[in-house]
Amino acid sequence: MIAPGDDMGNTKEELQSRRALLRFLAASPLAAGLGSLLGPASLEAQEGVLVENLEEVLNVFDMQAVAHARFQPGHWAYMAQAADDSGMLAVNRAGFRDITLKPRRLVDVSNVDMSVELFGTRYALPIFLCPCGAQGAFHPDGEVAVGRAARSHNVLQMLSTVTNESVEDVTRARGAPIWYQLYPTSKWPLTRDMIKRVEDAGSTALVFTVDLAARNLEDIARFRRDDNPVCQACHTPGYEAAFAKKPMFDGADIRGMQMGIGGLTWDYVDQLKATTSMRVLLKGIVTAEDAVRCLDHGVDGIVVSNHGGRADDTGQSSIESLAEVLEAVGGRVPVLVDSGFRRGTDIFKALALGATAVGIGRPYLWGLGSFGQAGVERVLDILSRELTIVMQQMGTPSVASITRSSIER
Repeated sequence: MIAPGDDMGNTKEELQSRRALLRFLAASPLAAGLGSLLGPASLEAQEGVLVENLEEVLNVFDMQAVAHARFQPGHWAYMAQAADDSGMLAVNRAGFRDITLKPRRLVDVSNVDMSVELFGTRYALPIFLCPCGAQGAFHPDGEVAVGRAARSHNVLQMLSTVTNESVEDVTRARGAPIWYQLYPTSKWPLTRDMIKRVEDAGSTALVFTVDLAARNLEDIARFRRDDNPVCQACHTPGYEAAFAKKPMFDGADIRGMQMGIGGLTWDYVDQLKATTSMRVLLKGIVTAEDAVRCLDHGVDGIVVSNHGGRADDTGQSSIESLAEVLEAVGGRVPVLVDSGFRRGTDIFKALALGATAVGIGRPYLWGLGSFGQAGVERVLDILSRELTIVMQQMGTPSVASITRSSIER
């Protein structure tokens, strides 16, 4: 494994070595095991340019190429995979091509304001960092490094239940309240105590993920950790042993605990609302029918998401789902969206449809694994620069001025 770090400073020989690693991976049996994740031999063309230093990264696909070369194969599969044959990765990207932009000319766009407000807090960008678990697999500082990057750019950070760092440590790194993403457990007292801990740490919103009743992740299943000494150094066999290492389960009795939503109903939303004073959002809503149910149960906000393609297969893209949910909600609660966003134009299209903010997941993980905190910051810089450019081209000097008149489906 090539250890992640903040500083590239590589020689030409080291760069050539990483390119050779990419070619090896593409030609090896691993490529068959990972299917569409590794793609054809021309990985550099598919993923971007394998650069020598951070300043040469021009788009998030360049960051993807560096991350691909650096990640241990099992960690890459964990991060990159999607449900079944990973077809939803392409579906999410294709959805943006069905929306075209309608530029407006001779508008004063010399000063562009990309700030947005969510529940009384103003953020510098309409971009949030999605809850992604086990970030210690990509960089030793994990979610703490991401928190520092979020602080430097004043963007919203959501923390996963299966974080490698505690909510207290990440909140200190962020220097402001974060939102906490909840995977419920089969033990309500344990879940309730976790919610109280998060609230005591200053979190202002609870994001209940509802899209993982069941799923099929084939690519990571192909890796046998018990045959890999690198994996054995970090992974303890057994369900309970794995969660015992997670800081959000410190001191908890996890014997017999299971995680998932398979047995839950909409009554659980009412239970959450009655348990906490935090805002409660549902993440994983993709239909108008469920959006209406959210309103019926007093949900404070919705995150339209197909879990980056990891929840289920043969669905519609997140941007298509967004339009359907927004129409059903009718502006009564904030609607956020994630899954598949890679460009400033992608973000603009979601804002034009009516999204309050747009989440990125894999792109900032690529940055984290490639260059640590600086890599996450670079990803935010790239996307904010691209968004600034498209806002100027579209004659929209503020997020509030972006409307559906700027796009055509």
